[in-house]
Amino acid sequence: MDRMEQLRTLLEQSPKDSFLRHALALELQKTGEDGAAIRQLESLLTDDPGYVGSYYQLGKLLEKTGDEQGAIRWYEQGMKQARAAGESRAYNELQSALEELTF
Repeated sequence: MDRMEQLRTLLEQSPKDSFLRHALALELQKTGEDGAAIRQLESLLTDDPGYVGSYYQLGKLLEKTGDEQGAIRWYEQGMKQARAAGESRAYNELQSALEELTF
């Protein structure tokens, strides 16, 4: 069983597990399934907006697929969540990604 199959099996048992959902999105991205990875991350962040690490990954995927406005929107939302959670490192990473994209 490959990693993606393992993650899907685990998600059947725990469908709202944010760590597993994030890991599946990364695996989808590795196999070139960017659209599926984006949908996975958007769904994760809709259900668990406090899962701060996923905002950066989603923003970068949206940039890669040419959706700069979507990337900006998710970076900004991630910065708000990171600030609220007191996660300064995540906030700084998101801010840097946003600045690289907009300046």
